[in-house]
Amino acid sequence: MLRRSSFRDLLVWQKSKLLCVELYELTKSLPDFEKFCMVPQIRRAALSVPSNIAEGHGRNSNADFARFLYISLGSIREIESLIEIGEGLGYFTDVASIFEQLDELAKMLSSLIHKLDQ
Repeated sequence: MLRRSSFRDLLVWQKSKLLCVELYELTKSLPDFEKFCMVPQIRRAALSVPSNIAEGHGRNSNADFARFLYISLGSIREIESLIEIGEGLGYFTDVASIFEQLDELAKMLSSLIHKLDQ
């Protein structure tokens, strides 16, 4: 079984936590009428990425860990979609860095899943 001493040691968790904080900050700029729709949706998806990495790390098998990593990967795709929609609505500008971070995280998660499946 592939494990480190703590989920906090995983670079993918560290980077996803930083992105989560960045997305919380980004959503502060959304209009008030989005506080019950887009804001919580982005924030829930952002929280899901590091949370599922951490939860999966605590499971008893590589298969369980991989399952939670797939959930994190799905949340990354959800965030991408939401940010693109927000960009189309004119809420966000200059989000290239966020898309780069999301792409990097997706690649890291896919690589870790592949290692767990071996």
